[in-house]
Amino acid sequence: MKIYTKTGDAGTTALFGGTRVPKHNIRIESYGTVDELNSYLGLIRTQEIDERSKEILVHIQDRLFTLGAILATDPAKAMLKSGKERLNIPKIKEEDIVLLENEMDRMNDTLPPMTHFILPGGNTIVSSCHIARTVCRRAERRATLLNENEPIDERVLKYLNRLSDYLFVLARKLSKDTNAEETQWIPEKLG
Repeated sequence: MKIYTKTGDAGTTALFGGTRVPKHNIRIESYGTVDELNSYLGLIRTQEIDERSKEILVHIQDRLFTLGAILATDPAKAMLKSGKERLNIPKIKEEDIVLLENEMDRMNDTLPPMTHFILPGGNTIVSSCHIARTVCRRAERRATLLNENEPIDERVLKYLNRLSDYLFVLARKLSKDTNAEETQWIPEKLG
């Protein structure tokens, strides 16, 4: 299989189902941002972090491929006239969201209470988590805009929302694991 097809040279690309859209289409922006997020998670996973976090990140990366496939599918072409699915695309399940919540609870049980906002940083690994978190928030914003125009499975939005929270808690956990200082944001007083 060749990587280059030359079919996108004029600024369009095909969705699953064959519909061609401009490369700046909100659907492309949505799954492209999910792909960017997945790359950052790969970067985090290759660092010196605990095995449990690596396993969870691999699972999340798998879910992000599923989420990208959902976003890359033309809804008009996804179903047959009979109502059956034309394309066999996996789904984001409630259990995927619960896994993120359970992992956050597990990590939070080992962390000191948060009394202030935390400035992103501490070391490269922690900073990478914060970058991934903000890319996840951007993916969520893109997906919510898409949802306004073409409704998508609500679990996609819920998963992205929960994932950004997970990445914040993971950043705090990795700060603790690597003895990186968490810098609290304390607003300067005016005057």
